Amino acid sequence: MDNISLEKYAHLIVRTGLNLQPKQILVITAPIECAHFTRIVSQLAYEAGALDVVIQWKDELFSKIRYLHAPEEVFEEFPEWQKEFYLFYVHQGAAFLSISASDPELMKDVNPERLTKAQKASSTALKVYRERLMGNKNVWCVISIPTSAWAKKVFPHLSEEDSIEKLWEVILKTVRVDTENPVVSWDEHKTNLKRRMEFLNSLTLKSLHYTNSLGTDLRIELPENHIWLGGSEFTPEGIEFIANIPTEEVFTLPLKTGVNGKAVSSMPLNYNGNLIEQFSLTFKDGKIIDYDAAQGYETLRTIIETDEGSHFLGEVALVPYDSPISNSNILFYNTLFDENASCHLALGKAYPVCLKNGENMNQEDLAKLGVNESLVHVDFMIGTSDLEILGITTDNREIAVFKNGNFVL
Repeated sequence: MDNISLEKYAHLIVRTGLNLQPKQILVITAPIECAHFTRIVSQLAYEAGALDVVIQWKDELFSKIRYLHAPEEVFEEFPEWQKEFYLFYVHQGAAFLSISASDPELMKDVNPERLTKAQKASSTALKVYRERLMGNKNVWCVISIPTSAWAKKVFPHLSEEDSIEKLWEVILKTVRVDTENPVVSWDEHKTNLKRRMEFLNSLTLKSLHYTNSLGTDLRIELPENHIWLGGSEFTPEGIEFIANIPTEEVFTLPLKTGVNGKAVSSMPLNYNGNLIEQFSLTFKDGKIIDYDAAQGYETLRTIIETDEGSHFLGEVALVPYDSPISNSNILFYNTLFDENASCHLALGKAYPVCLKNGENMNQEDLAKLGVNESLVHVDFMIGTSDLEILGITTDNREIAVFKNGNFVL
């Protein structure tokens, strides 16, 4: 990929995604395969006035070796120095950039229990860090660029070089870097998402009923004073940022105990290097009471069994079937992209910012209002071309929200 396009993308990330402020620290988590692009972002961050740029390199091939051969007990603890690293920078007001670009099937030979133990240890140790990001106390952004293993999974009929080039082309299009001025394009996109978000908030919905031909028949109650969000978000100081690039969703949180019925996945879910395919979840009073999967059942089980909160939903997101990523007709095997091609839900922790004044409440107060808490937050896709969503307002009016996979509103 030519350097001009890479620099346009990096500029978009620094200026719009992170909206990096003068004298702010930027912490980047990146696969070692993404080193070249990470350095471009780092240079632009310094040019934008960053106090410092700190990089956490990830080596997923070594991670697989470790998961296969290390003794069991190493996955039950999280190193104190790593915990202190994140706590130090999060309290310094740092911005956090994560580059998500894993091999979708790298860990298929690894015992899912090991992955879950490591995930639980990490999430427990980094609880304060996670809460600050999910509460928008710090600026954060998740983006992606191609790696060879991921590109070959998406485009298996192409050579390694051509598959990487093709994935670059598609990614740059989905993040609007193919436009003359990506920053302006994103300003327009944010405005469109905000218009939809504000209209949903004006409806004062109390529940949503999902149905489609795959078998989804799900009723989701929404808590009083819930808020629909989408596009950009804001820190308490008023710094605007975009948490996911790309993003096509508007989202809120469900009432923890108000989910009933069946949700059927419409796309595979890549979780910790394992694919879960053709799965379904059945809910009663908010809790999963039954589940199944054609592939990846054990991985699905470990997600659900992480803790009590992982048995409940934490996010409700609406994405039209007729949207740029969906219209590409590409299965990315990467949730950052696939969730923006489809209506989706998330198991686990809810975003407190989706409740009026929720970012200023403690866990006890949030729990009383029906906000789910968990060590995990895992998105899964349920949107289809025939998805219908019926909304019920607080004054018991029925409003068609989705028909044939798209917004009616």
